[in-house]
Amino acid sequence: MGDNPERLGTERSFAALCGVSPIEYSSGRQNSRRLNRGGDRQANAALHRIVFTRLRHDPRTQAYYERRTQEGKTRREIIRCLKRYAAREVFNLVRTVSTDPPL
Repeated sequence: MGDNPERLGTERSFAALCGVSPIEYSSGRQNSRRLNRGGDRQANAALHRIVFTRLRHDPRTQAYYERRTQEGKTRREIIRCLKRYAAREVFNLVRTVSTDPPL
């Protein structure tokens, strides 16, 4: 987001900037989503580290992973969902800090 966090008005725009917004694609009857390969690769790598650290240590994330696996989702799809969730949390943290008046 840099020095100008106001340029991103929504969580969706932040996710696109980080490269974690889902892109829909289809082949025949199959409709699916994949991760955006564009965006800021360093931000994407940071979100990747957040997700894998949570998978190792956070019981809620582990339970989510198991639940989605039971639903038939692939590991890649689950990671995509978790990255988007992490991006949403980071965006809300950054927006809260940036909108606070200076002391």
